[in-house]
Amino acid sequence: MKIKTQSSTKTRSSLLCGFVLQGSKTVLGLPNFDARTRRAINQSLKDMEGKLGRLVVIPVHGNIHRVLLAGIGKREDITGDTIRSVSGKIALKARELKLKDFSIIAPPNSVNDKVSAVSQIVEGTKMSLYKFDQFKSEDTEVQPNLTIIVPRSNKVSNAVKTSEIVADGAIFAKSIANLPPNKCTPSTLATLAKTISKKNKMRCCVISRSELKKKGFGGIIAVGQGSKNEPKLIVLEHMLGPRNERPVVLVGKAVTFDTGGISLKPGDKMDEMKFDKCGGCTILGIMKAVSELRLAVNVIGIIPSVENMLGGESYRPGDIIELYSGKTAEILNTDAEGRLILSDALSYGEKKYAPKAIIDFATLTGACIISLGTNVAAIISDDERLAKQIKDSSKRTTEEVWELPLNQDYMDMIKSNVADMKNVGIGRAAGTITAAAFLKNAVKKTPWAHIDIAGVAWTQVATKKKSYNPKGATGFGVRLILDYLQNL
Repeated sequence: MKIKTQSSTKTRSSLLCGFVLQGSKTVLGLPNFDARTRRAINQSLKDMEGKLGRLVVIPVHGNIHRVLLAGIGKREDITGDTIRSVSGKIALKARELKLKDFSIIAPPNSVNDKVSAVSQIVEGTKMSLYKFDQFKSEDTEVQPNLTIIVPRSNKVSNAVKTSEIVADGAIFAKSIANLPPNKCTPSTLATLAKTISKKNKMRCCVISRSELKKKGFGGIIAVGQGSKNEPKLIVLEHMLGPRNERPVVLVGKAVTFDTGGISLKPGDKMDEMKFDKCGGCTILGIMKAVSELRLAVNVIGIIPSVENMLGGESYRPGDIIELYSGKTAEILNTDAEGRLILSDALSYGEKKYAPKAIIDFATLTGACIISLGTNVAAIISDDERLAKQIKDSSKRTTEEVWELPLNQDYMDMIKSNVADMKNVGIGRAAGTITAAAFLKNAVKKTPWAHIDIAGVAWTQVATKKKSYNPKGATGFGVRLILDYLQNL
């Protein structure tokens, strides 16, 4: 990816792309061409009308082989996702045309808007060109190289570098989440964590089965004991902030495959349960980007990872287990396993690091899909300020979240007659919230936010189509939390 500041007519490019507002008779930032090309462009502008997402390719002569006009809709309807989404479509068109390179003219606005637009161009193009094809035997498609044409600005240059790292973090999360269960076990995730920690000078600690059992991680041990692939607790430390500043702890659920255990899931779409590790993959993507950005913050990433399988040693409905917090949990459904491993990780993170905030990500409940669909994640928090910070970041990154309540009534719904808690609520009522209520019991006094990504972690039937979210894992949450951390 390159930045160029010279006149775009002097740029050697297979495809020069410019944005068009709906109803406009000009292309934003497009230079003057010869009379024949101008006539072709003017006619295309009339035909396309600048409608959102509409693309028109025009052959031209000289250093530039083609001009692409990309509609971005009405000025008043432009959102924080418009340029990102349309840039993704441009990139896919360049690949469809089998081009080696293409150029996009950043829309000429104020410097701040310019920086934002350039960031969206970078994110949209990089993420749209990602393909999970490592297991395909045929040759993969050639990925075209992008040049962004902008006015000279250090801010723009820095924005491009930052956006590349952020997009690569999301792509990294996607690439791991898309791995099939036979190629990605808890040990695989641990190895990946060690690799990025070594490369980016983070501290990495992996706690294995014997030590987990010895230290009282009852939830992780219980869920993982039915599989021959032993559970892991993965911890990454990025400590570039002030020495005395308390860290932010990020926790991500990573069930590398979830059969539901003895409470077996239906066979239909069980293959999608490879995506039950998406919360942990999000944390890996965030930590990779945080370290590469060299953010002056203290961040801890904690990933409890298990495989929830049936076997002679599987945990059972009716079992009572003791969690890391010391509280006991009655197991009524072995498919409600994510809250058990997350509870251990949350308690551990609070006890060991005394953080200023804890945020967890998990593909936790099908109820979240019923309540919010497949385009919005649920956020549940015990701290208004933390929730607002995350929601503000959500608006900037367009990774949408919606806050659900959590009060004592919901806490009462998970009380057990024979243990401190039960791992499901009352029937199907408020399933997303009662799961969060279980997690809340693991956090004593630290501001905490839980983000349920069950509907948004991968593309599903009702998922809104976005050019930068090809089929499979979406990497949801990476851009969101990186924005939050950069704005602390």
